[in-house]
Amino acid sequence: MLSCGIMFLLCCFFCLHCPDVFIFLLLDFVLALLAIFMFLFVFFIAKAQDGVALEIQPLKSEEGVESEEKEKKVFKVPKKEKSVLQGKLTRLAVQIGKAGLIMSAITVIILVLYFVIYTFGVLGRPWLAECTPIYIQYFVKFFIIGVTVLVVAVPEGLPLAVTISLAYSVKKMMKDNNLVRHLDACETMGNATAICSDKTGTLTMNRMTVVQAYVCGTHYRQIPDPEALNPKMLDLLVNGISVNSAYTSKILPPEKEGGLPRQVGNKTECALLGFVLDLKQDYQAVRNEIPEEKLYKVYTFNSVRKSMSTVLSESGGGFRMYSKGASEIILRKCTKILDQGGEVCPFKTRDRDEMVKKVIEPMACEGLRTICLAYRDFPAGTEPDWDNEADILSDLTCISVVGIEDPVRPEVPDAILKCQKAGITVRMVTGDNVNTARAIATKCGILLPGEDFLCLEGKEFNTLIRNEKGEVEQEKLDKVWPRLRVLARSSPTDKHTLVKGIIDSTVAEQRQVVAVTGDGTNDGPALKKADVGFAMGIAGTDVAKEASDIILTDDNFTSIVKAVMWGRNVYDSISKFLQFQLTVNVVAVIVAFTGACITQDSPLKAVQMLWVNLIMDTFASLALATEPPTESLLLRRPYGRNKPLISRTMMKNILGHAVYQLTIIFTLLFAGEKFFDIDSGRNVPLHSPPSEHYTIVFNTFVLMQLFNEINARKIHGERNVFENIFRNPIFCAVVVGTFAAQIVIVEFGGKPFSCSGLTLSQWFWCIFIGLSELLWGQLICTVPTSRLKFLKEAGHGPMKDDIPHEELPEDSDEIDHAEMELRKGQILWFRGLNRIQTQMDVVYTFQTGGTSLQGALRRQPSTISQHLDAKHVSSPTHVALSSATSPPATSAAAASVGN
Repeated sequence: MLSCGIMFLLCCFFCLHCPDVFIFLLLDFVLALLAIFMFLFVFFIAKAQDGVALEIQPLKSEEGVESEEKEKKVFKVPKKEKSVLQGKLTRLAVQIGKAGLIMSAITVIILVLYFVIYTFGVLGRPWLAECTPIYIQYFVKFFIIGVTVLVVAVPEGLPLAVTISLAYSVKKMMKDNNLVRHLDACETMGNATAICSDKTGTLTMNRMTVVQAYVCGTHYRQIPDPEALNPKMLDLLVNGISVNSAYTSKILPPEKEGGLPRQVGNKTECALLGFVLDLKQDYQAVRNEIPEEKLYKVYTFNSVRKSMSTVLSESGGGFRMYSKGASEIILRKCTKILDQGGEVCPFKTRDRDEMVKKVIEPMACEGLRTICLAYRDFPAGTEPDWDNEADILSDLTCISVVGIEDPVRPEVPDAILKCQKAGITVRMVTGDNVNTARAIATKCGILLPGEDFLCLEGKEFNTLIRNEKGEVEQEKLDKVWPRLRVLARSSPTDKHTLVKGIIDSTVAEQRQVVAVTGDGTNDGPALKKADVGFAMGIAGTDVAKEASDIILTDDNFTSIVKAVMWGRNVYDSISKFLQFQLTVNVVAVIVAFTGACITQDSPLKAVQMLWVNLIMDTFASLALATEPPTESLLLRRPYGRNKPLISRTMMKNILGHAVYQLTIIFTLLFAGEKFFDIDSGRNVPLHSPPSEHYTIVFNTFVLMQLFNEINARKIHGERNVFENIFRNPIFCAVVVGTFAAQIVIVEFGGKPFSCSGLTLSQWFWCIFIGLSELLWGQLICTVPTSRLKFLKEAGHGPMKDDIPHEELPEDSDEIDHAEMELRKGQILWFRGLNRIQTQMDVVYTFQTGGTSLQGALRRQPSTISQHLDAKHVSSPTHVALSSATSPPATSAAAASVGN
């Protein structure tokens, strides 16, 4: 269809230069019919491929009402759009397109009426047969002007600008350690209002080392001397750590001389293995003596038990089990402890409470992760029930409690401060002890002294948000999450519950946009539920990466801040492009419309308009959509999902520059020949050669757009439009290249571009007027936007009324606004066909006189919209019509069919 349209326009162009115009008009008519036929053919074939058939129902029938109700139920929009920015752009593009279509239609109508009234009414000329080709050429010319206005008005460059901006950002984000898996995640991250982050590896360095230990009743603030420990105690400690760890966890020599030893495998286990090496013992010798295949039973670590146990069979027939895990959990299972002599002594509840108070809490308050090491001996004889885990993991003997330090990344506090200034709330979700989590959060800046924020454990969190039946209540959750900053001892379910609760909450003015980090397999649901999921590229599992939108290749929180910058930069880049394009749109459409209505010819010819359209679409999108981000993007709050694309400041810039450009263009159009002392280009004959007058108008118009493109780099009222301009070589290349191309078109374009060569003086005047756009931009900046109350914003997101209450399942495919508009149009199209077919059936029924049921039952099912799935039932209207004029037997048959 597009090719037919292009051929049609080419034929219209040739009509202006061909004497045998009727041949081309005939060809145009045939091509137009062919285009319509191809459109209908492709449309119906595409619908047939959907594979869903519908019996078209009359509008007033009961079945038709049921069909419409079913249609409304099936056709519903998910609350979570595929892309917020795409939704806003689609709505804006539809509005601009409708306005452009109306303007182009009005332009053609006015041109035709003015020509007809002036030629046949005012001048009183009769319609002569030999003058028909000339009149038709004028009508074709008017039609081309209208099409030109439509082409310039429709913002077809918007999708290109979005694609370029996102693709450019994704490529650059790779250098910032962000591997983007889903393109729209980059844009969504710019609207993020909350980040739920892991602690280990993201906020901390994920290089754990044991720095404190409680052994044999003594709290060592540093690694103890192995000679100071009881040999029996040291043997239990070394064996328990060496055997009760994954054999894939190990300490390797540093890659470079003088570097730190490499930790391979689980970082907590590596810290314990490093503790063994610090005690001048060899864990590998123990593993060689007891290889992995000799382990009798292993209870692996998981988020529920928060411990790991390994059972060894003794030579005498008994069993020994080594356990390690969270200190408060393992200590609760201990009934004995080793004293200073390495002997086993009772460990009562009072002793445990005192140990928690004097040892574990001080360690946790210093940001240390506390791990308890214990063991249990099973006597020979009867083998225990290993499946009874609760009974197996009891009556333990405490060996030691160690404090593991995971230092905060030095750049994290500054990154979190930037997030807070940018209006983004950072929450820590970790499995660590609440005191450890609180200490790390304080070091990072998530918790600040004097602020009334919550720091909860998983159990307390669930108690606050669940009812008696154990179900999560959104009202209770809404009272917790706004003040929650740290969630400790949390499970993956708690993480998913928190993320879902924040997203579903309605207590804030706008829906929260939540980003989540995760590395484990169990983090998959939370990563999938979040608006943007960040998986760890180093420590993350394949499941977590598959569920994520962006992969952090360095596992660093600062990379998330860079993703926020790029996301906001995408939004601003599109706004810059819109500010520039809409200025060109307004000026070009008004110039073409007004000039055509007054002078019977557009001051900007069709080819010139297409060149302007190329400048403001392709080149401008390439220049403005590749602006690099700056730190200033983090000094404002998120735009939000409903924030309009075109702010009042942008509207002030658009209208301000449009007024200036229109004033210049119309001054040159109606008085330019006097100023430059040249012949006027107005009211020239149909096939006149290009004039200097209209060439100056065209050249000045293009140069004003070129310099206004520099103004469009700033959308928040900034004065320095040249700031960091040389950081974007693409922008500089586009501006210089466009200027060079304009020189070639004006000087050498000739008749194809409707241009006549200009003198050096005329070029200087055109450049001077274009440069004055920069001065006019500074003048516009001095006008306070707050005084311009009459200006309206544009490009809003979908309103609440536009989104039905029904929500699609989480795993259903999401659709964007462009697809929804298309499907709505299809429904209206088939309702129109439905009405016409119903009327035809009624007429046909009366014509047949009701002698048969063919008139009532002759319609066939049509394969149409995939949203509608009605039953194949015949119309009660037809039954009623046939029964009124048919014999009783026929009426009964018709009634049975209707039922």
